[in-house]
Amino acid sequence: MPSGAPAPEGSGRAAVTRLGVVVLSDGLLLPYAERGEAGGLPVILLHGYTDTWRSFHGVLPHFPPTIRAIAPTQRGHGEAGRPAAGYRPRDFADDLAGFMDARGIDRAVIAGHSMGSAIAQRFALDHPDRVDGLVLAGSFATARGNPEVAMLWGDVAKLDDPVDPDFVRAFQEATLARPPAPDFLDMVVDESLRTPALVWRAALEGLLQADHSAELARIDKPCLVVWGDRDGFFPRADQDALLSAIPHAQLLVYEGAGHGLHWEEPERFARNVSAFAETVSAGPWPRSA
Repeated sequence: MPSGAPAPEGSGRAAVTRLGVVVLSDGLLLPYAERGEAGGLPVILLHGYTDTWRSFHGVLPHFPPTIRAIAPTQRGHGEAGRPAAGYRPRDFADDLAGFMDARGIDRAVIAGHSMGSAIAQRFALDHPDRVDGLVLAGSFATARGNPEVAMLWGDVAKLDDPVDPDFVRAFQEATLARPPAPDFLDMVVDESLRTPALVWRAALEGLLQADHSAELARIDKPCLVVWGDRDGFFPRADQDALLSAIPHAQLLVYEGAGHGLHWEEPERFARNVSAFAETVSAGPWPRSA
């Protein structure tokens, strides 16, 4: 059940971004931010590795009020609960089902970035009746065999608390082709520093161990794959693998953008996700031949 009513953040333009905390049936606490009309089209935004709901801080204000945009902080990250285990994509996906129950959401468009996109895929496989469509940003069918992820694991496996701020800044800067405002990058780094070394290791290990690429053909939902053509982690080949595997997937390329494309072009990302959600809700959505 939700723990209290959502509270507005800040003032002025940001005042309509409401903050709250959900307590799942197993006691796990998940903070979240929500924006838009209560009866709007539900869009759930899943952040990437070591990020929090604030990964979408710059995106949320650009959604129209007809979109009910909700960004939870996932287990182990930020101020969310930190269980000792349970950091596979399937565990995060099960949390999402519980989160939707708590917020009274039967179905939604699920939009995930990076690790969040892997969780979105898993959720669509395990809970297909709760998905209206998928948006996969900076995504991949599997992280196995990816040299950049393998190199990151070599560093993450050696992390101890407190995690080195210089390492975190270098990691987040590597996700960008066009850096955002310095204060936004500082916020992103600060949010990642809230994630303990155990979760840095467990979440990345969970991604490397999981491989549901052979199951993706079962996703019978409209899917928008959004990719920056300067993504240094997941190249075009990863996008082509998604397009080949998911029957109703289409690709949208952000030219000149990096892995963190929603940080570099937040207004465009919100506009594209909104248009996709509205098209899916209007139905019937186009099916591939």
